[in-house]
Amino acid sequence: MADTPLWQLTATELSALTRAGEVSAEDAVAAAVGRMQATNPALNAVVEDLSAAALTRARALDAAEGPRGPLHGVPVTIKINIDQKGHATSNGLPGLKDYLAPEDAPLVRNLLEAGAVVIGRTNAPEFSFRVDTDNPLFGRTWNPWGRHVSAGGSSGGAGSAVMAGMGALAQGNDIAGSLRYPASANGAVTVKPGLGRVPAWNPSQKAERGMLAQAMSVQGLITRSARDLALAMPVMIRPDPRDPFHVPLPWKGAAIEGPVKVGFTRETLDFPLHPEVSAALDQARAALEEAGYAVEEITPPDLRALAGTALRALMTETQAMMGADIQRLGSETIKGIFAEYFAAFPPYEPDDYLRAIAARTGFARQWSLLLEDYPLVLTPFLPQPFFAAGRDAEGPEGVAEVMGSAIWSTSMNFLGLPAGNVPAGLAALEAGTQPIGVQIVGRRWREDLVVEAMVAIEAAVGPMAPRLWTRMERD
Repeated sequence: MADTPLWQLTATELSALTRAGEVSAEDAVAAAVGRMQATNPALNAVVEDLSAAALTRARALDAAEGPRGPLHGVPVTIKINIDQKGHATSNGLPGLKDYLAPEDAPLVRNLLEAGAVVIGRTNAPEFSFRVDTDNPLFGRTWNPWGRHVSAGGSSGGAGSAVMAGMGALAQGNDIAGSLRYPASANGAVTVKPGLGRVPAWNPSQKAERGMLAQAMSVQGLITRSARDLALAMPVMIRPDPRDPFHVPLPWKGAAIEGPVKVGFTRETLDFPLHPEVSAALDQARAALEEAGYAVEEITPPDLRALAGTALRALMTETQAMMGADIQRLGSETIKGIFAEYFAAFPPYEPDDYLRAIAARTGFARQWSLLLEDYPLVLTPFLPQPFFAAGRDAEGPEGVAEVMGSAIWSTSMNFLGLPAGNVPAGLAALEAGTQPIGVQIVGRRWREDLVVEAMVAIEAAVGPMAPRLWTRMERD
């Protein structure tokens, strides 16, 4: 580790050094800033450079008596749809480029109080409602693996930045896959927390979000190492009274006796499972078995009905709550994408919407019973390797590939269950090399179990970042 550049260290490695006084916060932050300045021009992942303020904060941390917290001096990025005092919460919209936040969101406060240092704000698509990251305000974010593959969305800037080395932790959020898509695309690791785990609220917002958005949207982190989630997520879940529905539970739950049982499925409904995704699932399964987990094949309950209901219900609320803003603030591209969303996943009539929301409890009960027997479930995330940039803007076929086939993504938000994404393979495809992510679903409020399983997979498969950096140096 002594010869490793500081920007390459994981948050866990870096925080151990800064808290022990072996590395200064200023040096840790300066290394990440230098990497950002070297790589961001080609990637456009960070769209607001906060390096000057970050270095000032790092020097103040060094001058303080003792470490500030578990993330002392750790460089992080914040997504542009989250309030950071004095900065625009633009959400990728030119009409909101001057929409300055009056104070920090709860998660920003939690990170700062733990000693983290924000080096920049990362890109997102318009309204943070695409699985690809491009907008008319800042432009497109590129995947550090190459331009043959999308950086994902909506936290695409976060995923691209952290994997390229621009900070050890990247904040993002997820209403239908916006943490897991970028993690899968860029070879990063994430856990989508369950409902109520991370306190959420933007002080700049002028109205409360729809009920389903409140139930499905969560805040989290994208990292290069699964172990970093075990370090940083306990910081993220610290309570804040501004979120009245936050669930104040400790990070670690009760130990499970005997080997943890993992349900395993390759189910992708009508979408063919690509051989590289199948191979990644096999690698993840073998890694868990080698680590002592008991993996058994299962049939997931009522998946077709769950996935279809989740997407149609989300589009119903989106059309009702956001439709006017989409038309008023959105580009022609995003208007076209939403039109395709609404055609592919038709919004319900009012009575049918109420029945769909009522059915949510039944779906959740089925999964609670399954997770009673299998505390974890290993699934595909996408049935095929990650798509190319702009695929979601290519009409019905594009939307079907990027969202319709993601039957395991929105479904888990609809249920409010934790779901992680970890790379379990590196595919050499005709278009170019790219990582393949798999998903692990966990019992309600047991993100710790999900992260522990991803640590086991990462230990066997190996992290993707060193392989990526070798490619970036060569290219």
